[in-house]
Amino acid sequence: MKSKFLKFSFALLVTYMVSGCNDDFLERYPLDQITNETFWNTENDLAVYNNSLYNLIRDDIDVPILMGHHDGFASHYASIWFQDEFTDNMAPRHPRHTRFQQVRAGKHNVASGDQWFGYDGWNFVRAINVGLANYDRANIPQAAKDKYIAEARLMRGWFYGEKVSKFGDVPYVERELNIDSEELFAARTPRAEAMKKVLEDLNFASTKLPNDWGDGNAPGRLNRWAALLVKARICLFEGTFNKYHNTGEWKMWLEEAAKASKELIETGPYRLYNTGDPNNDYNAYHRVLDLTGNPEVIAWRKYKIGVFTNHVQSYFPYAGGATKSMVEDYLATDGLPITLSPLYKGDEKLEDVFANRDPRLRQTVLHPADTEKYRYDREDGRSYPRLEGMPGGGVKSTTGYHIIKHYNADDLIGKAYNTAESPAIILRFAEALLIYAEAKAELGTITQNDLDISINKLRDRVAMPHMILGEIPVDPRYAKDGISPLIAEIRRERRVEMFMEGLRYQDILRWKQGKKLEDKDYGIRWSAANKARFSPTTMQTSIDPESGKEYIDVYKGTDWANPVFDESKHYLWPIPLNTIAQNPAIKQNPGWE
Repeated sequence: MKSKFLKFSFALLVTYMVSGCNDDFLERYPLDQITNETFWNTENDLAVYNNSLYNLIRDDIDVPILMGHHDGFASHYASIWFQDEFTDNMAPRHPRHTRFQQVRAGKHNVASGDQWFGYDGWNFVRAINVGLANYDRANIPQAAKDKYIAEARLMRGWFYGEKVSKFGDVPYVERELNIDSEELFAARTPRAEAMKKVLEDLNFASTKLPNDWGDGNAPGRLNRWAALLVKARICLFEGTFNKYHNTGEWKMWLEEAAKASKELIETGPYRLYNTGDPNNDYNAYHRVLDLTGNPEVIAWRKYKIGVFTNHVQSYFPYAGGATKSMVEDYLATDGLPITLSPLYKGDEKLEDVFANRDPRLRQTVLHPADTEKYRYDREDGRSYPRLEGMPGGGVKSTTGYHIIKHYNADDLIGKAYNTAESPAIILRFAEALLIYAEAKAELGTITQNDLDISINKLRDRVAMPHMILGEIPVDPRYAKDGISPLIAEIRRERRVEMFMEGLRYQDILRWKQGKKLEDKDYGIRWSAANKARFSPTTMQTSIDPESGKEYIDVYKGTDWANPVFDESKHYLWPIPLNTIAQNPAIKQNPGWE
């Protein structure tokens, strides 16, 4: 009830602020109602209004920036954990996740209306612009006003940065509109012009937001450090997208990404979570219910029974499992790719896949011997993994690689529908380290010290060998990517560290590596040992043309069996038909006409 009341109250507040009171003949305003003319007076008024923006931002479907887990039934897809299903990291087959499978396979079409995480959420921009038109009316010091102006501008810059990453040109609006506003009938703002405005918002936010709101991050409001990380993320996207797609200025964007991430690294209060336990530290804090005080987590969403909850742990099996491609990207413990390391034991036996590998693999994918450790699944006493179609109960995987990075049995056992409290990590310090290394490498200015304060900090946490300039291995798996071995290794580190945290799809787009999505999604090796152990299954198999060996072929026999990626159109999503019908000045993205 409390959650519903808060949602109603915030919505009511926004409605009043947006609509205001336009009766010119009425000079006296009602004393028992909130009106635009009487509201904007104190710092608390500004804080309350921005609280309504945080409420709107909980819409993970239309405003997918501060993405956590949606509540109720929608948490079966609207979660940061599921975003990697658009990519080669995870392999869903559940019919409720058809949208992920369509995009992953290049079989999506022009939508007539709303789409998941798509061309929606413009009411959020309107609410922000209403606030920005009124904050200065408060009778408080300018520095106090600037905190809330910066908070709103961070949200607006982040929102538009995300929309640009999917649609290119966007309808950029920075004032409150009415039904006669010419912007309603205008063409989209060109990408470069819109991103200039985005950078202005992010620069303001990263200088005017307070370092600490005094809320203990339990969780709290977005602070200046969060703004720096968001700025670094968006600038990295735009810089690398422009560089690899040859679409405009890229050095400035990468310099801004490096500058923002380094400021966070060198002067911010955050650090990697590290207790000195390389076999558990990577996933330990991803599996707890309360992240208050965690030194690595910059922004997160909290769930609490009676206030706001989710059902995402129970729905997570829809994700299918980690792919062979993902599992093979983890290095061996000598710091070499499995294609080069003498320590790699192969994949004939499932347990061998985990032997002598980066500890993050075993903290991401379930090792059969860890079933009891993680109390998987719901401590049901079965042996795992279990493939789709195997007789008996238990959670089934499409690949044989069950994901346990986030798994929390306590948030499943005995929990009724929509009473789960698994939090969502939205921004964490590790990403700043990865952004800094990548930006410096793309600029061609990276040094060993740069690696030591970034990538090698991540490797220290899991006791992996350092990345050393001049000793970068050349992995044949990356030979066709057209990049240096150094950049390939930095990208690998990012994929491994940030798995299941909502970044892989945008990474593939900005690197112009869409052809990776034409590779089939395979699961475990279908060796004689594994056939005896995991049969019968409804999953089909195929021969991997690169190795000549047989593997689970996740999408064989389905509509997604032969994925395509059309370089002429798939780097952008299509504009919905109803948007174009309402405003013909908005033209369709190339290739989707």
